[in-house]
Amino acid sequence: LLGPPFTHQQMPCKMVYYGQTSCEQDTERYLDVVKYVFSCYKKEVPLVINTMGWVKGEGLLLLIDIIRLLSPSHVVQMDVCDWKAMPPLTPAHVHFSAGLHTKGKQQSKCKQLGTGGMESWKYLEGEDLSAPQHKLLYVHPEFPRAGAAGEVRVHSSILRDMSILGYLGHLQSPDVGAVLPLHSLVPYQVPFNAVALRVIHTDVAPSNIMYAVNASWVGLCCIPEEVQCQTDGPVLLTQTPICDCLGFGIVRGVDMEKKLYHILTPVPPENLRLVNCLLLGNIAIPNCVLVGQQGIEGEIPYVTSDYNYSI
Repeated sequence: LLGPPFTHQQMPCKMVYYGQTSCEQDTERYLDVVKYVFSCYKKEVPLVINTMGWVKGEGLLLLIDIIRLLSPSHVVQMDVCDWKAMPPLTPAHVHFSAGLHTKGKQQSKCKQLGTGGMESWKYLEGEDLSAPQHKLLYVHPEFPRAGAAGEVRVHSSILRDMSILGYLGHLQSPDVGAVLPLHSLVPYQVPFNAVALRVIHTDVAPSNIMYAVNASWVGLCCIPEEVQCQTDGPVLLTQTPICDCLGFGIVRGVDMEKKLYHILTPVPPENLRLVNCLLLGNIAIPNCVLVGQQGIEGEIPYVTSDYNYSI
């Protein structure tokens, strides 16, 4: 929370590779991922849940789902000046409102409008009040443009690129010196039949799967099932698993003759032994990594300067 994420990266206790920067296309899997990660929380220390900034339309309904599923003790709601689109997320509002994938309780009570437009509810006698009651901390700024998005969209993409570059920095030697280009680093060789493969965000024909995987950012994951393959592979999953992600890597080459993936990753060998699944999502390697490689002669794969802008 204190500073840009790329400045203090740490290995999380539990991580799932969702594979997209927005959950709009698959909110059900997003909720399943949230539940899977939350299931390892031991409640021994306080937990801060950093929700998304998507709070309009279905985003608000999804936020209600998340609050209902995780039952937080406090909800901090920061409003935007002169913007009334989002209602105060009071316990009553969350309790009775339908989310995107969960239903609200029946409103067998009198709805009242309290002071300042805040909703208040009068419960009938015998009403079940066992539902978790969070405390709402409502922050409403009164100065113009407070909380306005501005160029957040551009800013967030730059921060994502910085996080990937910071992660790839672990491939470099800790000694101060010249930064080694990726093509001079020794990759791990992974047999096709040792890991399962899945493209998360789109359908790819099996005949084209290696074109998609080559030169891509992948999540190095561990599925509970043992990967069994009678042939040389590749092993293709038909559904996206919700499983532990142990880190990330770049598939820097695919050897079709020897049936090997060449993978660059800073994940330590003892953790790599647990990896049996590669997940490819809609997260791109920053352009500067591909075009800024030193010591390359000729064309760089997947990068061209001879581009016809009239197409």
